[in-house]
Amino acid sequence: MGQDSTVSVSASGLRAQSLRMRIIAENLANQNSVATTPGGAPYRRRIPTFKAEVDRASGATTVKVGGVATDKSDFQRVYQPGNPAADTRGYVLTPNVNGLVEMADMKAAQRSYEANLNAIEAARGMTMRTIDLLK
Repeated sequence: MGQDSTVSVSASGLRAQSLRMRIIAENLANQNSVATTPGGAPYRRRIPTFKAEVDRASGATTVKVGGVATDKSDFQRVYQPGNPAADTRGYVLTPNVNGLVEMADMKAAQRSYEANLNAIEAARGMTMRTIDLLK
């Protein structure tokens, strides 16, 4: 695998992890939101999906975003009869976002982003050392 392939693989990883971190941030920002109408559905957690794709020019396998799916797990029900989003029995549905899970996912995405960045930096460093040797 050449330098260009290494950088393209790592760059695709950077794009994928960047999207993953944005979606996690959106989930965290909406973890306490409720529906705007009585008995309505609140924010539903989103999950990015990825797929491997072969770059025909270089033969390297890169990461592409497969899409963004919604988490189908059940909403939590909280008894708050005075809340405008409460149903007829006084229960409010809250998002299916768990802050601890999101923070663990965020940390994993950050580490993966850093690893891809380090790989690009290493490839750049090797290229610069090769140029220095040729001088």
